[in-house]
Amino acid sequence: MKRYDQVAQALTQRIEQGQYRVGDRLPSVRALCRELGVSVSTAQEAYRRLEESGLAEARPRSGYYVLPVARPETLPRVTRPAQRPLEVSQWDQVLELVAPSPEESGRLMLGRGVPDLDAPSLRPLKRELATLHRRVGAHGLNYDSLQGSLALRRQVARLATASGCLLHPDDVLITTGCQEALSLALRTLTEPGDVVAVDSPSFYGTMQILKANRLKALEIPTDPRTGISLEALELALEQWPIKAIQLTPTCNNPLGYTMPEARKRELVALAQRFDVAIIEDDIYGDLAFAAPRPRSIKSFDDEGRVLLCSSFSKTLMPGLRVGWMAPGRHRDQVLHMKYVSTGASATLPQLAVAEFVQHGHYERHLREMIRQYRRHRDIMLGWVERYFPAGAGVSYPQGGFLLWLELPGVDCVRLKDRLAEEGLHIAPGSLFSASGKYRHCLRLNYAAAMTPIIEAALERVGTIAATMQREAHGESVGRAVPGDAPVRRITP
Repeated sequence: MKRYDQVAQALTQRIEQGQYRVGDRLPSVRALCRELGVSVSTAQEAYRRLEESGLAEARPRSGYYVLPVARPETLPRVTRPAQRPLEVSQWDQVLELVAPSPEESGRLMLGRGVPDLDAPSLRPLKRELATLHRRVGAHGLNYDSLQGSLALRRQVARLATASGCLLHPDDVLITTGCQEALSLALRTLTEPGDVVAVDSPSFYGTMQILKANRLKALEIPTDPRTGISLEALELALEQWPIKAIQLTPTCNNPLGYTMPEARKRELVALAQRFDVAIIEDDIYGDLAFAAPRPRSIKSFDDEGRVLLCSSFSKTLMPGLRVGWMAPGRHRDQVLHMKYVSTGASATLPQLAVAEFVQHGHYERHLREMIRQYRRHRDIMLGWVERYFPAGAGVSYPQGGFLLWLELPGVDCVRLKDRLAEEGLHIAPGSLFSASGKYRHCLRLNYAAAMTPIIEAALERVGTIAATMQREAHGESVGRAVPGDAPVRRITP
């Protein structure tokens, strides 16, 4: 950990322990230098990290002050999915979300996992995409290496150090999005009929990879604060022939939690004990609100059993289709699987992203997005508190741009259908389970500008949800769906 990260961490601990309360003035840069024996530049960088984390703000000619942080009133219980391997369903609903029909294309998509594509910090990348083909000539139109552009692999390996990974460019394989990376990992490790342990709720894209490859999902109870239950996972490993563990431990989709570092270490030790591979989806990791960026599970792996998968789809643009993976000891098998599935990925987007990262634009863009997404999260939490019915619960994302809601007594699949009549689209919670659980939950996106149009749409969702809740009164209002737990409730 760098010195400024240590200073930022020390200040964060003081804030969390109540030594500095909301509105308090933090030590001046010079006072911090004297107290901790650090340089002015180190103290300034530490305060910049606190600003990125949303814990402090700089006031002109006044100093740094502690900011209020919206926090839930109560913590949720662990989810309780079915305790047996299941075949995956829900494809029709997933198809409707990711590939809407022409009639549906005009809807306001409130639940898709798309970042803010209008961010000013993306302009250098857009310019690069517009001009690159003229500079690189035929090279940009030809196949690149099957493993991917060396220029991009070098940049990916450099970026990975932020998550604690020491990768060589040859350890990295460029893929067509994170979806292909996850698919390659699962197809390399499994055969039809095999069992894969997943966190629950889990990303629907992974669920559909399991379905396409005739694999069974064993959903493991998951805590919305700390992630997958290692105790339940251990029991599952003892009981079932699990071939792989797949999870999103950092800025989880859809729950938003980040698994504590100690539990990531424990997970690696558990996988070693049972000799099972881990497929780590880290696609939202660079968007963590905490500074420094949380370590990946891969960073604790010294045996090559963790297949790390990620992409620039959530940090930059999904249309680039530029993903990557570090497959560890499975590199040769994954490379062969890549060849027989898609071959080399498109060259020009790889070169554009490599240039964007190399010139420092990526880190600047991340800083802007992290500030924006944290601010948007708090705005949307306020709207949920204002417009949704009593008893509504909400997750507390530690990064990314996705919010998970629970609406007791409301069938969110039916809610989706009713909202579609008004030009609105949500992602019902049943998409995130092999068996269609979490029908009383939904996922929302807070990436783009929090405009009056978005606020009005959220108000409408809350109003219709309240109507449905009243319609179901006496049957399910105030009563949780069996096996599911309420998520965090927002304080006024």
